[in-house]
Amino acid sequence: MQDYSIISSDSTNPITSAVKNANYPAIAKSFNVESWGPDSSAVIDVTSLFLAPPIEMSPTTAYRGSIDASRSFLATVAAYPENIKVTADLTVNTPPAAGGGAGGGRGLPPSATLQMAWSIVRLPEQAMMPRLFDNRVGYFTNRTTDFGRPVQKSETRTFITRYRLECSDQKVGNLCVPKKPIVYYVDPATPSWLVPWVVKAIESWQPAFEAAGFSKGIIAKLAPSQAEDPDWSVEDARYSVIDWLPSTTENAVGPHTADPRSGEIISAHLQIYHNVMNLNRDWYWTQAGALDPRARKLPFPDSLAGRLMQYVIAHEIGHSIGFQHNMKASALYPIDSIRNKDFVHRNGHVPTLMDYSRFNYVAQPEDGIALEDLIPKIGPYDIWATHWGYAPIPGVKTPDDERATLDQWAREQDTKPWLRFSTSDAGASDPRNNTEAVGDDDAVRATGLGLKNIKRLVPMLVPATTGTATDDYSDLKEMYGRLLGQWSTELRHVAVIPGALESQEKYISQPGARYTPVAAKRQREAVKFLNENAFTTPTYFLVPEILNKMQGDGVITRVVGAQSGILSTLLSDTRLARMVEIETLYKPADVYTLPAYLADIRGGIWGELSAGSVKIDPYRRGLQQVWLDQVKAKINPGPPPTGLPAGFVVPRPSHDVQAIMRVELKTLDAAIAAALSKTGDAMTKAHLADVRFQIDQTLNPKN
Repeated sequence: MQDYSIISSDSTNPITSAVKNANYPAIAKSFNVESWGPDSSAVIDVTSLFLAPPIEMSPTTAYRGSIDASRSFLATVAAYPENIKVTADLTVNTPPAAGGGAGGGRGLPPSATLQMAWSIVRLPEQAMMPRLFDNRVGYFTNRTTDFGRPVQKSETRTFITRYRLECSDQKVGNLCVPKKPIVYYVDPATPSWLVPWVVKAIESWQPAFEAAGFSKGIIAKLAPSQAEDPDWSVEDARYSVIDWLPSTTENAVGPHTADPRSGEIISAHLQIYHNVMNLNRDWYWTQAGALDPRARKLPFPDSLAGRLMQYVIAHEIGHSIGFQHNMKASALYPIDSIRNKDFVHRNGHVPTLMDYSRFNYVAQPEDGIALEDLIPKIGPYDIWATHWGYAPIPGVKTPDDERATLDQWAREQDTKPWLRFSTSDAGASDPRNNTEAVGDDDAVRATGLGLKNIKRLVPMLVPATTGTATDDYSDLKEMYGRLLGQWSTELRHVAVIPGALESQEKYISQPGARYTPVAAKRQREAVKFLNENAFTTPTYFLVPEILNKMQGDGVITRVVGAQSGILSTLLSDTRLARMVEIETLYKPADVYTLPAYLADIRGGIWGELSAGSVKIDPYRRGLQQVWLDQVKAKINPGPPPTGLPAGFVVPRPSHDVQAIMRVELKTLDAAIAAALSKTGDAMTKAHLADVRFQIDQTLNPKN
């Protein structure tokens, strides 16, 4: 099996032979020669390659066990001009549990029969000239270590994945007609009412390819019928297909197969799971239901459900033509712009389809935004990035010849921030790199507006989900849970602001810092907002007329569980360590110190202690216990979990964090001692006494 990740691009370099000798390809399988063909080619029986596959292509990498040859067989073999498709039914036996018994004690059955499929694709005779990757533009990549470069090290060369789109001699106006356009076929299994929406999703990318200089660079085709073309198959690697899968999975993915030598996308098969329609429904209702009369009653009309599918499929097409997610995009328009109906009509509420910025939950009813404009569409970033990756650069002969032009194009981000991409090594430190966000350039304001819409939706829950007298309340329960999840998601966008650094991906040609600490004022505002909106019990969710139709109990657990996740975000080990580091390294004039930060959180969660008469309701008691559990875990973190991948580092509380958490518990203990005399409520008194007991056990553990 040839490894293309280690090469010597200069065949005249003496190291080439050493590279070849040091990287001998792994043997996939050894075979006996059964006979010789008329052209002296060896004829072998490859059945064992698929019935007893090597580890690189075996199901036992995902489903631990051994293949039972007596219960496995080859199912189909199909040969196409560019690939061979093989399927086999393989039965895997699960090893017994350590104490005996089948199934290994992991909840797995003793055995399982899996249908495996392999597609062996022939690489192009002539590799496409690669285009070098740039961290400022979000493409998927192929990476090689090149020992033949004229530099004083082994150099990593990273190329973007993209289709081979080349100009023919024909033109339509100023645009060239591609020699071979990108063609996506609509799976014949697609529900007929959705076929037009799939076609629209494909062709919605045409303006992006026009910006790259191509007329109809991407087109949609319906798969031919058996009568029209009996040899056509979705398994043929010559065809990229929007596959429709009858699955209860709520998802869709857009993978592609690329030439490891050049990054050329050879074929793509998008996987659209049927039940993603349910996810679309829940997302749209919880985010835009307060603005769209079509969403007031379930199920949605086909016209709305189809448009939502168009959005999802267009996003997955973006992946399949080479694009990564760009989670920073949702923070690159100001709040006032994404509430302006004219701006949103021209630009969308997010500059790309490739963010997880679903529907415009920041918009308010009075903004008058058109219903169509609540849904993301191809945006400025998509058009710009398609041009960056696909536009031909005349006169170049090597990838290095393109670099000056590509750098010039990338630096357009300096003056047009809406073209920026997520910073390559920012991780969770950048508070604008959120998923499921709208307007997180100012997450406090955006979330405040989003919560207004959530409050509008709560009274709509029962009317929207109880339209048919013969139905049960399953839709009500599902939508209530999703709405509470949306509440938590939006508040988490605020919870990532403290201890954060905003960033912009930059190369040496661009002046200025890549990382800048978030202003202390913004951090304090975020904590204040969370104390008032996340940790104050959201009573608008606690409507008896809704809850008494859903469940007999468990409401407190639901609410406190949502709050617990927000608190975990605020108290993450990496965040707390970063706050100490920012104070030490950047020495800001106005610093939000770790002690002040933790005191503000404690003050919000334990605010009842300062009241003249102390009474704590069960929701707040539950939240306070969550706070206490998380603080105790910082002081006594316990052993790291087992079974983690080799080299995985579990974040651990630093000494500074443990020290200040001890101070937090002592301060709380003193406040409770003073408050106990101010309460006559039996449950409050018992709760506070127990908290003092837990604090003592934590700070003064007994043998």
